[in-house]
Amino acid sequence: MAQNRIRGVLSPVVTPFNRDLSPDPERFISHCRWLTGQNCGLAVFGTNSEANSLSVNERIALLDALLAADVDASRMMPGTGCCALTDTVRLTEHAVKAGCAGVLMLPPFYYKDVTEDGLYRTYAEVVERVGDSRLRIYLYHIPPVAVVGITPKLVERLLKAYPTAIAGMKDSSGDWNNTQVFLSAFAKSGFDVFPGSETFLLAAMRNGGAGCISATANVNPAAIDRLYRAWQAPGADAQQEALNAVRKTVGQYVMIPALKQVIAYYADDPAWVTVRPPLTELNAMQVHSIIDGLKKLDFDMPGLDRTHAKAA
Repeated sequence: MAQNRIRGVLSPVVTPFNRDLSPDPERFISHCRWLTGQNCGLAVFGTNSEANSLSVNERIALLDALLAADVDASRMMPGTGCCALTDTVRLTEHAVKAGCAGVLMLPPFYYKDVTEDGLYRTYAEVVERVGDSRLRIYLYHIPPVAVVGITPKLVERLLKAYPTAIAGMKDSSGDWNNTQVFLSAFAKSGFDVFPGSETFLLAAMRNGGAGCISATANVNPAAIDRLYRAWQAPGADAQQEALNAVRKTVGQYVMIPALKQVIAYYADDPAWVTVRPPLTELNAMQVHSIIDGLKKLDFDMPGLDRTHAKAA
Protein backbone atom coordinates (compact mmCIF):
# COMPACT_ATOMS: atom_id res chain seq x y z
CA MET A 1 0.00 0.00 0.00
CA ALA A 2 0.90 3.66 -0.24
CA GLN A 3 3.76 5.16 1.67
CA ASN A 4 3.52 8.64 3.19
CA ARG A 5 -0.20 8.15 3.65
CA ILE A 6 -2.37 11.17 4.29
CA ARG A 7 -4.84 10.56 7.10
CA GLY A 8 -7.02 12.59 9.43
CA VAL A 9 -9.42 15.40 8.57
CA LEU A 10 -9.34 16.98 5.12
CA SER A 11 -11.36 19.84 3.73
CA PRO A 12 -12.58 20.13 0.13
CA VAL A 13 -11.45 23.75 0.22
CA VAL A 14 -14.00 26.28 -1.00
CA THR A 15 -12.71 28.45 -3.86
CA PRO A 16 -13.07 32.22 -3.44
CA PHE A 17 -13.92 34.29 -6.51
CA ASN A 18 -13.47 37.92 -7.45
CA ARG A 19 -16.38 40.05 -8.64
CA ASP A 20 -15.61 39.08 -12.25
CA LEU A 21 -15.85 35.40 -11.18
CA SER A 22 -12.13 34.77 -11.61
CA PRO A 23 -10.48 32.73 -8.82
CA ASP A 24 -9.00 34.76 -5.95
CA PRO A 25 -5.59 33.21 -5.13
CA GLU A 26 -4.93 35.52 -2.17
CA ARG A 27 -8.02 34.50 -0.23
CA PHE A 28 -7.55 30.89 -1.32
CA ILE A 29 -4.01 30.77 0.09
CA SER A 30 -5.15 32.47 3.28
CA HIS A 31 -7.94 29.96 3.87
CA CYS A 32 -5.66 27.01 3.15
CA ARG A 33 -3.13 28.33 5.65
CA TRP A 34 -5.86 28.70 8.27
CA LEU A 35 -7.03 25.14 7.64
CA THR A 36 -3.56 23.60 7.91
CA GLY A 37 -3.08 25.61 11.09
CA GLN A 38 -6.11 23.76 12.46
CA ASN A 39 -4.53 20.35 11.63
CA CYS A 40 -6.70 20.02 8.53
CA GLY A 41 -5.51 18.60 5.22
CA LEU A 42 -6.43 20.15 1.89
CA ALA A 43 -8.63 18.27 -0.56
CA VAL A 44 -8.51 21.22 -2.94
CA PHE A 45 -10.66 21.00 -6.08
CA GLY A 46 -13.24 18.74 -4.51
CA THR A 47 -16.99 19.00 -4.92
CA ASN A 48 -17.35 21.89 -2.49
CA SER A 49 -14.45 23.66 -4.19
CA GLU A 50 -16.69 24.17 -7.24
CA ALA A 51 -14.02 22.16 -9.05
CA ASN A 52 -16.20 21.28 -11.99
CA SER A 53 -16.81 24.99 -12.51
CA LEU A 54 -13.04 25.50 -12.81
CA SER A 55 -10.98 24.90 -15.94
CA VAL A 56 -7.92 22.67 -15.92
CA ASN A 57 -5.70 25.74 -16.26
CA GLU A 58 -7.42 27.44 -13.32
CA ARG A 59 -6.88 24.41 -11.10
CA ILE A 60 -3.21 24.23 -12.05
CA ALA A 61 -2.74 27.95 -11.45
CA LEU A 62 -4.35 27.75 -7.99
CA LEU A 63 -2.23 24.75 -7.02
CA ASP A 64 0.88 26.55 -8.20
CA ALA A 65 -0.14 29.59 -6.13
CA LEU A 66 -0.34 27.41 -3.01
CA LEU A 67 3.07 25.92 -3.72
CA ALA A 68 4.59 29.35 -4.32
CA ALA A 69 3.18 30.42 -0.95
CA ASP A 70 4.92 27.46 0.72
CA VAL A 71 1.71 25.66 1.62
CA ASP A 72 2.79 22.09 2.36
CA ALA A 73 2.11 19.83 -0.64
CA SER A 74 2.27 16.77 1.62
CA ARG A 75 -0.99 17.98 3.20
CA MET A 76 -2.78 18.14 -0.16
CA MET A 77 -5.07 15.72 -1.99
CA PRO A 78 -6.20 17.67 -5.08
CA GLY A 79 -9.25 16.58 -7.02
CA THR A 80 -8.13 15.56 -10.52
CA GLY A 81 -11.00 13.47 -11.89
CA CYS A 82 -12.55 14.90 -15.08
CA CYS A 83 -14.81 13.61 -17.82
CA ALA A 84 -11.93 13.81 -20.31
CA LEU A 85 -9.20 11.26 -19.70
CA THR A 86 -6.49 13.61 -20.93
CA ASP A 87 -7.59 16.34 -18.48
CA THR A 88 -7.45 13.84 -15.62
CA VAL A 89 -3.96 12.74 -16.64
CA ARG A 90 -2.71 16.32 -16.96
CA LEU A 91 -4.01 17.37 -13.55
CA THR A 92 -2.77 14.17 -11.91
CA GLU A 93 0.71 14.49 -13.38
CA HIS A 94 0.91 18.06 -12.14
CA ALA A 95 -0.15 17.10 -8.61
CA VAL A 96 2.31 14.21 -8.43
CA LYS A 97 5.20 16.35 -9.67
CA ALA A 98 4.26 19.00 -7.10
CA GLY A 99 4.71 16.45 -4.31
CA CYS A 100 1.07 16.17 -3.28
CA ALA A 101 0.27 13.30 -0.95
CA GLY A 102 -2.35 11.93 -3.31
CA VAL A 103 -5.13 12.82 -5.72
CA LEU A 104 -8.87 12.45 -5.25
CA MET A 105 -10.26 11.09 -8.49
CA LEU A 106 -13.85 11.17 -9.62
CA PRO A 107 -14.80 8.61 -12.24
CA PRO A 108 -15.73 10.12 -15.64
CA PHE A 109 -19.31 11.00 -14.81
CA TYR A 110 -21.01 12.37 -17.91
CA TYR A 111 -21.96 9.03 -19.47
CA LYS A 112 -24.25 6.98 -17.24
CA ASP A 113 -24.69 3.21 -17.06
CA VAL A 114 -21.06 2.63 -18.00
CA THR A 115 -19.58 -0.78 -17.33
CA GLU A 116 -17.16 -1.78 -14.61
CA ASP A 117 -14.69 -2.61 -17.37
CA GLY A 118 -14.97 0.96 -18.67
CA LEU A 119 -14.25 2.43 -15.24
CA TYR A 120 -11.39 0.00 -14.70
CA ARG A 121 -9.87 1.05 -18.03
CA THR A 122 -10.19 4.71 -17.05
CA TYR A 123 -8.21 4.35 -13.83
CA ALA A 124 -5.75 1.95 -15.44
CA GLU A 125 -5.06 4.40 -18.26
CA VAL A 126 -4.40 7.19 -15.76
CA VAL A 127 -1.95 5.06 -13.78
CA GLU A 128 -0.13 3.91 -16.90
CA ARG A 129 0.01 7.34 -18.55
CA VAL A 130 1.19 9.15 -15.42
CA GLY A 131 3.77 6.39 -14.97
CA ASP A 132 5.12 7.70 -11.67
CA SER A 133 5.77 5.49 -8.64
CA ARG A 134 4.75 8.38 -6.36
CA LEU A 135 1.18 8.33 -7.64
CA ARG A 136 -1.46 7.71 -4.96
CA ILE A 137 -5.08 7.66 -6.15
CA TYR A 138 -8.03 8.00 -3.79
CA LEU A 139 -11.16 6.89 -5.61
CA TYR A 140 -14.11 9.28 -5.20
CA HIS A 141 -17.53 7.67 -4.77
CA ILE A 142 -20.28 10.30 -4.82
CA PRO A 143 -23.34 8.75 -6.50
CA PRO A 144 -25.78 11.51 -5.40
CA VAL A 145 -23.87 13.87 -7.73
CA ALA A 146 -21.87 11.80 -10.22
CA VAL A 147 -24.38 8.89 -10.44
CA VAL A 148 -21.46 6.79 -11.73
CA GLY A 149 -20.10 5.02 -8.66
CA ILE A 150 -17.30 2.88 -7.29
CA THR A 151 -18.04 -0.75 -6.38
CA PRO A 152 -16.13 -3.15 -4.13
CA LYS A 153 -15.43 -5.37 -7.14
CA LEU A 154 -13.85 -2.44 -9.02
CA VAL A 155 -11.67 -1.62 -5.99
CA GLU A 156 -10.60 -5.26 -5.76
CA ARG A 157 -9.59 -5.34 -9.43
CA LEU A 158 -7.68 -2.07 -9.22
CA LEU A 159 -5.84 -3.10 -6.06
CA LYS A 160 -4.79 -6.35 -7.65
CA ALA A 161 -3.37 -4.57 -10.68
CA TYR A 162 -2.02 -1.41 -9.00
CA PRO A 163 -1.54 -2.12 -5.28
CA THR A 164 0.66 0.93 -4.72
CA ALA A 165 -1.09 3.52 -6.87
CA ILE A 166 -4.60 2.78 -5.57
CA ALA A 167 -4.34 4.10 -2.03
CA GLY A 168 -7.89 4.60 -0.76
CA MET A 169 -11.27 6.20 -1.36
CA LYS A 170 -13.70 8.84 -0.25
CA ASP A 171 -17.23 7.53 0.20
CA SER A 172 -19.74 10.35 -0.20
CA SER A 173 -22.70 8.04 -0.67
CA GLY A 174 -24.21 9.36 2.57
CA ASP A 175 -24.96 5.75 3.47
CA TRP A 176 -23.06 4.40 6.47
CA ASN A 177 -23.83 0.82 5.44
CA ASN A 178 -22.00 1.42 2.15
CA THR A 179 -18.99 2.92 3.92
CA GLN A 180 -18.91 -0.03 6.28
CA VAL A 181 -18.80 -2.46 3.36
CA PHE A 182 -15.61 -0.85 2.05
CA LEU A 183 -14.08 -0.63 5.52
CA SER A 184 -14.78 -4.30 6.20
CA ALA A 185 -13.45 -5.40 2.83
CA PHE A 186 -10.32 -3.29 2.48
CA ALA A 187 -9.30 -1.22 5.54
CA LYS A 188 -7.25 -3.98 7.17
CA SER A 189 -5.13 -4.32 4.04
CA GLY A 190 -4.09 -0.67 4.20
CA PHE A 191 -6.64 0.78 1.78
CA ASP A 192 -7.68 4.07 3.42
CA VAL A 193 -11.42 4.76 3.58
CA PHE A 194 -12.62 8.30 4.30
CA PRO A 195 -16.34 8.96 4.81
CA GLY A 196 -17.45 12.11 3.05
CA SER A 197 -18.93 13.66 6.18
CA GLU A 198 -17.85 14.04 9.80
CA THR A 199 -21.29 12.67 10.68
CA PHE A 200 -19.74 9.22 10.22
CA LEU A 201 -16.31 10.04 11.65
CA LEU A 202 -16.65 8.27 14.98
CA ALA A 203 -18.24 5.19 13.44
CA ALA A 204 -15.54 5.10 10.77
CA MET A 205 -12.70 5.36 13.29
CA ARG A 206 -14.21 2.51 15.29
CA ASN A 207 -14.13 0.42 12.12
CA GLY A 208 -10.64 1.20 10.83
CA GLY A 209 -11.32 4.42 8.94
CA ALA A 210 -8.61 6.88 7.95
CA GLY A 211 -10.44 10.06 9.01
CA CYS A 212 -12.93 12.05 6.95
CA ILE A 213 -13.04 14.44 4.00
CA SER A 214 -15.86 16.80 4.85
CA ALA A 215 -17.37 20.00 3.49
CA THR A 216 -17.87 21.47 6.95
CA ALA A 217 -14.18 21.03 7.73
CA ASN A 218 -13.97 24.35 5.85
CA VAL A 219 -15.50 26.07 8.88
CA ASN A 220 -15.21 23.61 11.80
CA PRO A 221 -11.82 21.90 11.28
CA ALA A 222 -10.42 22.02 14.83
CA ALA A 223 -13.45 20.41 16.44
CA ILE A 224 -13.55 17.65 13.82
CA ASP A 225 -9.82 17.06 14.27
CA ARG A 226 -10.26 16.77 18.05
CA LEU A 227 -12.68 13.90 17.59
CA TYR A 228 -10.39 12.25 15.04
CA ARG A 229 -7.54 12.31 17.55
CA ALA A 230 -9.59 11.38 20.62
CA TRP A 231 -12.17 8.98 19.22
CA GLN A 232 -11.30 6.39 21.87
CA ALA A 233 -11.56 8.84 24.78
CA PRO A 234 -14.57 9.33 27.06
CA GLY A 235 -17.00 11.85 25.66
CA ALA A 236 -16.44 10.93 22.03
CA ASP A 237 -20.15 10.36 21.43
CA ALA A 238 -20.97 13.81 22.80
CA GLN A 239 -18.29 15.31 20.53
CA GLN A 240 -19.88 13.56 17.56
CA GLU A 241 -23.29 14.97 18.45
CA ALA A 242 -21.83 18.49 18.65
CA LEU A 243 -20.25 18.10 15.21
CA ASN A 244 -23.54 16.85 13.82
CA ALA A 245 -25.35 19.93 15.17
CA VAL A 246 -22.96 22.29 13.37
CA ARG A 247 -23.22 20.32 10.13
CA LYS A 248 -27.02 20.26 10.30
CA THR A 249 -27.11 24.02 10.81
CA VAL A 250 -24.75 24.82 7.92
CA GLY A 251 -26.19 22.15 5.64
CA GLN A 252 -29.84 23.15 5.87
CA TYR A 253 -29.40 24.97 2.54
CA VAL A 254 -27.13 24.37 -0.48
CA MET A 255 -23.78 23.58 1.08
CA ILE A 256 -21.32 25.58 -1.06
CA PRO A 257 -22.96 29.02 -0.75
CA ALA A 258 -23.71 28.23 2.90
CA LEU A 259 -20.05 27.52 3.67
CA LYS A 260 -18.97 30.69 1.90
CA GLN A 261 -21.52 32.71 3.81
CA VAL A 262 -20.24 31.37 7.14
CA ILE A 263 -16.66 32.28 6.22
CA ALA A 264 -17.79 35.70 5.02
CA TYR A 265 -19.56 36.35 8.32
CA TYR A 266 -16.79 35.21 10.67
CA ALA A 267 -14.06 36.87 8.57
CA ASP A 268 -16.22 39.99 8.15
CA ASP A 269 -15.39 39.75 4.46
CA PRO A 270 -18.43 39.92 2.14
CA ALA A 271 -16.33 39.02 -0.92
CA TRP A 272 -16.38 35.40 0.24
CA VAL A 273 -20.06 34.91 -0.61
CA THR A 274 -19.48 34.89 -4.39
CA VAL A 275 -20.18 31.62 -6.19
CA ARG A 276 -19.89 30.77 -9.86
CA PRO A 277 -23.06 30.13 -11.85
CA PRO A 278 -25.07 28.01 -11.94
CA LEU A 279 -24.87 28.29 -8.13
CA THR A 280 -26.43 31.32 -6.47
CA GLU A 281 -25.78 33.07 -3.17
CA LEU A 282 -28.10 32.54 -0.21
CA ASN A 283 -30.87 35.03 0.44
CA ALA A 284 -31.06 37.17 3.59
CA MET A 285 -33.51 34.85 5.34
CA GLN A 286 -31.31 31.82 4.75
CA VAL A 287 -28.21 33.66 5.95
CA HIS A 288 -29.96 34.74 9.13
CA SER A 289 -31.14 31.18 9.79
CA ILE A 290 -27.62 29.74 9.51
CA ILE A 291 -25.79 32.43 11.46
CA ASP A 292 -28.41 32.56 14.20
CA GLY A 293 -28.28 28.78 14.48
CA LEU A 294 -24.49 28.80 14.78
CA LYS A 295 -24.59 31.50 17.44
CA LYS A 296 -26.94 29.34 19.48
CA LEU A 297 -24.28 26.60 19.32
CA ASP A 298 -21.58 29.06 20.50
CA PHE A 299 -19.79 28.40 17.23
CA ASP A 300 -16.70 30.38 16.27
CA MET A 301 -13.81 30.30 13.78
CA PRO A 302 -10.86 31.44 15.90
CA GLY A 303 -7.77 32.66 14.11
CA LEU A 304 -9.56 33.20 10.79
CA ASP A 305 -7.79 35.73 8.58
CA ARG A 306 -9.50 39.11 8.86
CA THR A 307 -7.10 40.99 6.59
CA HIS A 308 -9.95 41.83 4.26
CA ALA A 309 -12.49 42.63 6.97
CA LYS A 310 -14.68 45.53 5.95
CA ALA A 311 -14.17 48.82 7.73
CA ALA A 312 -16.23 49.35 10.85
